[in-house]
Amino acid sequence: MKLVIAEKPSVAQSLAAVIGATARKDGYLEGGGWRVSWCVGHLAGLADADAYNPDYAKWRYDDLPILPEPWQMVVSKDKKKQFDVLKQLMNAPDVTEVVNACDAGREGELIFRSVYELAGCQKPMKRLWISSMEDSAIREGFANLRPGADYDGLRDAALCRAKADWLVGINATRLFSVLYHRTLNIGRVMSPTLALIVQREAEIDTFKPVPFYTVTLELPGFTVSGERMADKAAAQQQKTACQGAAATVKKVERKDKSEKPPALYDLTTLQRDANRLLGYTAQQTLDYLQNLYEKKLCTYPRTDSRYLTSDMAESLPVLVNLVANAMPFRKGIVISCDAAQVINDKKVTDHHAVIPTRNLQGVDLSGLPVGEKAVLELVALRLMCAVAQPYTFAETAVVVECAGAEFTAKGRTVKNHGWRTLDAAYRTGLKNVEQDKETEDKALPELSEGQTLPLSGVAVKEGKTTPPKHFTEDTLLSAMETAGKDDMPEDAERKGLGTPATRAGILEKLVSTGFLERKKSKKQVQLLPSHDAVSLITVLPEQLQSPLLTAEWEYRLGEIERGELAPEDFMAGISAMLQELVRTYQVIKGTEYLFTPPREVVGKCPRCGGDVAELQKGFFCQNEGCKFAIWKNNKWWELKRKQPTKAIVTALLKDGRAHVTGLYSEKTGKTYDATVVLEDDGKYANFKLAFDRQKGGKR
Repeated sequence: MKLVIAEKPSVAQSLAAVIGATARKDGYLEGGGWRVSWCVGHLAGLADADAYNPDYAKWRYDDLPILPEPWQMVVSKDKKKQFDVLKQLMNAPDVTEVVNACDAGREGELIFRSVYELAGCQKPMKRLWISSMEDSAIREGFANLRPGADYDGLRDAALCRAKADWLVGINATRLFSVLYHRTLNIGRVMSPTLALIVQREAEIDTFKPVPFYTVTLELPGFTVSGERMADKAAAQQQKTACQGAAATVKKVERKDKSEKPPALYDLTTLQRDANRLLGYTAQQTLDYLQNLYEKKLCTYPRTDSRYLTSDMAESLPVLVNLVANAMPFRKGIVISCDAAQVINDKKVTDHHAVIPTRNLQGVDLSGLPVGEKAVLELVALRLMCAVAQPYTFAETAVVVECAGAEFTAKGRTVKNHGWRTLDAAYRTGLKNVEQDKETEDKALPELSEGQTLPLSGVAVKEGKTTPPKHFTEDTLLSAMETAGKDDMPEDAERKGLGTPATRAGILEKLVSTGFLERKKSKKQVQLLPSHDAVSLITVLPEQLQSPLLTAEWEYRLGEIERGELAPEDFMAGISAMLQELVRTYQVIKGTEYLFTPPREVVGKCPRCGGDVAELQKGFFCQNEGCKFAIWKNNKWWELKRKQPTKAIVTALLKDGRAHVTGLYSEKTGKTYDATVVLEDDGKYANFKLAFDRQKGGKR
């Protein structure tokens, strides 16, 4: 028997169907000499700090830095059952080989290896490495299984990344939280990302608009503009001089220009476009794309490549036509396919670009959830555009002289709309999205040098310099991708903050911890820092908020992946940095009132024992993973025309019940007093009434 371990049950089922393991067992599938089972995401992870020393359960300055040696991996309680299934299967006497079929990337490698090692498995290990869940890709992958040892470097890099994040997260978060008496979540990628946003807001706040003036001349069929001028009087003077003067064509330059189609999507460029055009967050786009991958309609999502490999060139025209026929917006548009534009073996690392699969044929797309369908259409559009003809046009630039000053204008005549035809057709179907203005430049009239033109008007136009724009997820993802790149080595494979696979999670963490707020403004959702975010960046040392630290890490992790750097050397550098930070960091004077006061705790959470605190909209457990909440606008309380107060919630959390006066009865229209009982079912906080016995035995 050969054992295959996938990352998710849905993926395991797809693999099992192709290789003939169709008999259902408890926690796995079997058949044809195969057993197929699954992890449920990260079954095992690095142990919490208090696993190394019970004293670490409390946050104390004297315990820092916490540097585990040796490291411990633990299985989370809610996933122990599936781990036990895998352990039993891996060590079964009739299993001769284990196949790692977790997602083909750094995290997938870590998920499998953690379970393999914790289970004490010694069986030979193979690796299934595929970029698509299509049946043909799965068959090909199983026919070409690779030795598991080929990916030791990937495992080492993944484990180093996890340990380094643990070290920075635990030590820096505890250090700054203890020193500033407020929980301050700090992360290797999270903090520099937050710094980008805080810095942008500071630039906006300190921006002072500067007026400028431009003189324009109205000529037959077109308008020319002079240079920007800071002095209004000088602009008026130029206007007056031009009013009585002749305008002469000094120079006419015609050039044929071509605009190449855009490259295919990697995850980040897709997330950016989905945010700008569809309004989806980076996390939503990743989730929709993951679902499409598991439904075999798109290729592997977590890729940082925008090209395909040469072995895909031959089948590409068939795929492009098939995709085009499935897309409603391409009706009446001739489809072309220049495969050479998207093929580049050197620019494909672990996975090629995101494209639709041939399974699109015959699928009723209207049956897909709205988000998945919209993302699929975007991916399909990009494939069709990337292999289409270039957009070509003739550009004319003219220089006109009047009263000793030069004025310019540009015009264009489109020769072939090429890939932009598809882009425009797609945008027509979108709400609230402007058409691309670049194609709307007017053509200039026929002009020749030396020609004198009559003036029909002269004007001074006033403008103002504009501040930088607030970040949206689109522009922040772009900034994360390029952060610190100028200071990185030319050959650094991964630059910027995070990876395509992790950026969405970082943004969600910043929102959930209250450092970032999504605020809708006109047609866009802006990302704005909270008061505490600005305060945190004020007190954080440069090394923890600079993109250089994490960009440097990504570079080093790439070296570990390739076997060029020893994992222990990388980890020694992280430990040394944290020892230095704890030893040398001094609390900045005058910052006692920089952060908002800690939230007032009203009781203990009935689910996890964490602190429950009052916020604007209700009472919430402060443990990040716990969802316990008593909402102030709860419908049960609204019907009683009451709102849960601090005193009521304190009693409910302490005793499970609270005496409440003045409850409204819908039946009688009168008010009454009763005891409210809290019944938490693990998902929702529910309430019921209990009536006290009155004198004489009546209720």
